[in-house]
Amino acid sequence: MNEVWFYSILSVVLVSLVSLIGLFALSIKVDKLKKILILLLAFSAGALLGDAFIHLLPEMIKEAGFGLNVALYVLSGILLFFVLEKVIHWQHCHMPITKQHVHPFAKMNLLGDSLHNFIDGLIIAASYMINIPTGIATTIAVVVHEIPQEIGDFGVLLHGGYTKGKALLLNFGTALIAILGAVVALSLGNIEGIAVVLTGIAAGGFIYIAGSDLIPEMHKETAISKSLWQVVAFVLGILVMIALIAIE
Repeated sequence: MNEVWFYSILSVVLVSLVSLIGLFALSIKVDKLKKILILLLAFSAGALLGDAFIHLLPEMIKEAGFGLNVALYVLSGILLFFVLEKVIHWQHCHMPITKQHVHPFAKMNLLGDSLHNFIDGLIIAASYMINIPTGIATTIAVVVHEIPQEIGDFGVLLHGGYTKGKALLLNFGTALIAILGAVVALSLGNIEGIAVVLTGIAAGGFIYIAGSDLIPEMHKETAISKSLWQVVAFVLGILVMIALIAIE
């Protein structure tokens, strides 16, 4: 159990540090950053779906069989992330952007990001509660997904009126909430079946993010050569998840 706590907390801390990548992104030219991000999105989509179907679902089926309960856990994950996105896009602001005014959408982004990171912490800890290799695979999938997301969140905060320093600090602060999510999941670890429930929600969440957010974004790129590179990055994300089976 101590090993599970150690790996879980270490993983969510590493995931939280990804939020600082926004500062690094500022030094990259916009055109080059877009090319990098579109490949990261494709790789992330492959990694998230790979983790869901290659690691999370097989492990929970091995633990609980494949019945109605497992299907409902996965569907609950899809519904939860759908509602979370609704919260994130709840408010819009049409006031002119000034340095003195922080727009409501930036504050809502912080709220939604905090909830999202809390759930990430739950997911990572739940994966380690199954076994260490599954936790490592899930952590990698989350990290890859967080890179483009954190760059986007940093941009939203800047666009919303925050200074670079405050945007970076707030983004990092919300990222640390993942630690709270991990602690909550690990504290509930003694409840029978909780790992299976949280793992099902994680799988559903990963399927939703890849299918609803990442793949539609990839379709915005129509050039054949760039689309082929997307396919390569997508398959590579899946292959990484397959390769991680070797450590199980």
